[in-house]
Amino acid sequence: MSEEDVLQLKNIRHSFMQGGHKLDILKGVNLTVERGEIVALLGPSGCGKTTLLQIAGLLENPVSGDVIIGGHRVSSTEDDYRTALRRTKLGFVYQSHHLLSDFTALENLLLPQYVAGIEKDKAKARAEHLLQSVGLSKRADHYPSQLSGGEQQRIAIARGLVNKPALLLADEPTGNLDPKTAEEVFQLLVKTIAHEKTGALIVTHNHELAKRMDRVLELKDGVV
Repeated sequence: MSEEDVLQLKNIRHSFMQGGHKLDILKGVNLTVERGEIVALLGPSGCGKTTLLQIAGLLENPVSGDVIIGGHRVSSTEDDYRTALRRTKLGFVYQSHHLLSDFTALENLLLPQYVAGIEKDKAKARAEHLLQSVGLSKRADHYPSQLSGGEQQRIAIARGLVNKPALLLADEPTGNLDPKTAEEVFQLLVKTIAHEKTGALIVTHNHELAKRMDRVLELKDGVV
């Protein structure tokens, strides 16, 4: 494992019970993501991409295999440790933005920092910096309902990066956007990730966008 690796998955296996039968969805997945690298993960619907992302994000345990984040082997650690690691080492962006509707754009960036124990002044400075990075400084006091779909997803990207994660995990981050807005959000996502020097694993169905990332992996028949 390289010192630059922010994520390493080793022989990840996972299965589900369906109709009384065991369905093997991941059959020994191995992959790495380096710091500052953007990796696309492609594959047909139902092949296990989202499951793999949830395992990488410590939201689900694999049946077997090792998850190593920032040099920490975390596959079988206690829930409290995994929760702390998610707060400090991982960032998430989903197809639906999942912003808190009762809070402004700025507040949506402040809350994750407060949960992580960051002081208010530092949290506000960081939130304002990221709002500027995604071009929404003037929308800081707006609620999600007052923002366009593209603006909401830009806030979601900023939120995913607000705690300076070593690794960003994104599941179809432009999937709900029209082609023009998707292109704008994608360009912003790549630019912001590069500026933050964060590694990123991005699940997408968009082959054209995937080709513009640093590496493209395909999940097929349970392996990468």
